[in-house]
Amino acid sequence: MSLAEFTDQWLSAVTPQISEGPGWLTDLRQGAVEQFAVLGLPHARLENWKYTDVKALAKRSFTLPKAADAEALANEKSLGLNAIRLVFVDGVFSESASTLGNLPAGVQVLPLAKNANAAKPVLGQVAAANFSGFTALNLAAFQDGVLIDLAANAVLEQPVYLQFVATEQENPVLVQPRILIKAGTHAQATIVEHYAGSEESANLTNVVTEVDLADGANITHYKLQQESTKQYHIASLHVEQKRDSRFTSHNVCLGGKLARQDIQVELSGEGAEVNLNGLYLGNGRQHLDNHTLVNHNAPHTNSNEDYKGILNDRSRGVFNGRAVVHKDAQKIEAHQSNANLLLSDKAEIDTKPELEIYADDVKCSHGSTTGQLDENALFALRSRGIGEEMARGLLTLAFANEVIDRIEISAVHDRIEEAVAGRLPEKFNLKGLV
Repeated sequence: MSLAEFTDQWLSAVTPQISEGPGWLTDLRQGAVEQFAVLGLPHARLENWKYTDVKALAKRSFTLPKAADAEALANEKSLGLNAIRLVFVDGVFSESASTLGNLPAGVQVLPLAKNANAAKPVLGQVAAANFSGFTALNLAAFQDGVLIDLAANAVLEQPVYLQFVATEQENPVLVQPRILIKAGTHAQATIVEHYAGSEESANLTNVVTEVDLADGANITHYKLQQESTKQYHIASLHVEQKRDSRFTSHNVCLGGKLARQDIQVELSGEGAEVNLNGLYLGNGRQHLDNHTLVNHNAPHTNSNEDYKGILNDRSRGVFNGRAVVHKDAQKIEAHQSNANLLLSDKAEIDTKPELEIYADDVKCSHGSTTGQLDENALFALRSRGIGEEMARGLLTLAFANEVIDRIEISAVHDRIEEAVAGRLPEKFNLKGLV
């Protein structure tokens, strides 16, 4: 099946979803359908997709999800946070498994399917439908999701925990959540996106997250993707930042047969700052792709990016980090780093950090490194009585911890650290070491 035929097949599959909701949403969806018909799915001739081939998807067919009871699975996979918790099973909100609690004044956390009209001022305002075929498809036929709306000066002490649970289905499903985060002036919140589920699930997750930060707003965003290695995961995060706002992203990718994460940040007000931290770990034949773009549109803006990859077996990683300093965006700082550790001679990384500068009073840096474990460090550990496998595992985990240790929520930090340790070739148990 060609990609063009696959595009037609998908449009046919999602047609029932397009007509759902109020009239304004139907019109918006129809516009996105037209965008998707023009764009289709990405292909290797596009520069941003040259290393990630989605032709394998053309061999598969996906159905729309239905409400399912997976509360036991959700609890099993939960991070156990003391948080406002919304559970989505195959992309559909599960009220029985969720805990919204009492929200402070000025804070709304609303499932989208039942509160579509509340999303009208936000939906599609930051993430353009023409960003990619996947983004257009999500807008055309997202099934559910959440609106997190923070009024000016609202401070949400508890994290908002968005748990997406994938189940094993006879026919794989197309899961399309939409996440909308709107933070008013000086509002503050922490959001945790977590994707996990059955180890046999072979669904496709296509998620779009939009974040709109007013002056002085501060949002910390965690994303932990540890879906089945039979799963496909396509994600797009779009952030618009006004004056003196701050956005911090911790993006950890452990699962997926093919996983792609796009992040686009617009620093549109003086004093805006973004920090992007990322970690990806591939085993087997996993393909993990991270593309980031930061546009410095205003002077006195700052961006810091640090992504690390660990690749084993025949896995492949892709990193493309791009920072663009636009004309008149003077006195900015943009720093970017990508380091990769190859644990196998057959693992592969394609890395391309980029700076594009159209102003002259800037401080910018970027760099990329790829290598294997330091033999001197290995020798030092082994000379202290540590076995070779354990030494390799400890050094690899230390490499990952340069990113993990920036995570401030202990439950998230510990889950990621344990998951990384358990997926290393040595597969050692951290709890047994202390």
